[in-house]
Amino acid sequence: MLSHEGFMRAALAAARRGAATGEVPVGAVIVIDGEIVATAHNEPISQSDATAHAELLAIREAGRKTGNYRLPGATLYVTVEPCVMCCGAIVGARIERVIFGAADPKAGAAVSLHRLLDDRRLNHSVAATGGVLADECAAVLKEFFKARR
Repeated sequence: MLSHEGFMRAALAAARRGAATGEVPVGAVIVIDGEIVATAHNEPISQSDATAHAELLAIREAGRKTGNYRLPGATLYVTVEPCVMCCGAIVGARIERVIFGAADPKAGAAVSLHRLLDDRRLNHSVAATGGVLADECAAVLKEFFKARR
């Protein structure tokens, strides 16, 4: 079974695939029972869809594969702290845990700007851990935006 770093490396590989297509390099994997059941990268540009974030695409794929829109026991690994939209979907999918790489002080809704995943007013709480391969995850984004300038 892979470690947190191993699963994050899989998410980083997805992020790099997204960067190669011109998408902002964010990658996500969903793990259930120690196995990756979904992998995705950002696709808002290619899908002309503002909701095509890596996290949402991975949740959709995992739901199709498991035959359930709820993903109890699942862990989502994502290279960047999820935004408000993605945190809403994570709560709705009943994901158990989120592990993210780089914090996002401008849009992060897990710990940086908001704390939606552990807001007790919501009907589900999600454990969140940040900083796994944070420097590497941040570097992928920095390289992408540096090349675009």
